[in-house]
Amino acid sequence: MTTSKRSRQIVLDTETTGLSTADDHRIIEIGCVEIIQRRLTGQTFHQYINPHREIDAGAMEVHGITHEFLADKPEFSDIAEAFLAFIDGAELIIHNAPFDVGFINHELKKMTAPVTDIRNLCQVTDTLIMARDRHPGQKNNLDALCKRYDVDNTNRELHGALLDAEILADVYLAMTGGQVSLTLAAEPLSNTQSREADQPVISTDSQLPLKVISASAAEQQAHQTMLEKIDKASGGKCVWLKST
Repeated sequence: MTTSKRSRQIVLDTETTGLSTADDHRIIEIGCVEIIQRRLTGQTFHQYINPHREIDAGAMEVHGITHEFLADKPEFSDIAEAFLAFIDGAELIIHNAPFDVGFINHELKKMTAPVTDIRNLCQVTDTLIMARDRHPGQKNNLDALCKRYDVDNTNRELHGALLDAEILADVYLAMTGGQVSLTLAAEPLSNTQSREADQPVISTDSQLPLKVISASAAEQQAHQTMLEKIDKASGGKCVWLKST
């Protein structure tokens, strides 16, 4: 069965040697997780990369990846073809997308690849923008979203591209899960609920008696008076009055 490109999403994260491509900082890790029709498939792309440059101390404190660890890892140009094939045609789900997209494009341009902008291969959705729209004025980093949507991130002592992509996948599914039950108080979706609840679920009990309360004469008169006021104000166009 052929999978529609629209239904295939890739949650992506990178780790880098520093914060800016203007200083020729490089990607040192890429992690991708595949989602098809709102289900995690178990298919991933994960690769450490030798940047052939030192890693900033601040960046190392965040991800814990050392230059020595990367010494025997492939260059970006060695893994680019497999990476591009994995993401081709999918919708990329990225938290703070300009950062990761900028670094990936920086690497592609350095190797003079046929593709120099992954946005020509994929639609890009930024979950940071999505979170800010849903939760204005609140913290919307990945840790804050995990807490808000009850996503387990207890293993996230350090940032890691594949781990963060897996966590972001759970957060994204929770954020976009929609209504799964009719309740007065909106509760955050659990990890399992977000994956399984594509359709609203309404619980009913046919054994419960329904109590019918009729309007009193005074309430009916008040209703009629209000309709007449609306009819007068609208120049005789009150459709509710016409139907009574």
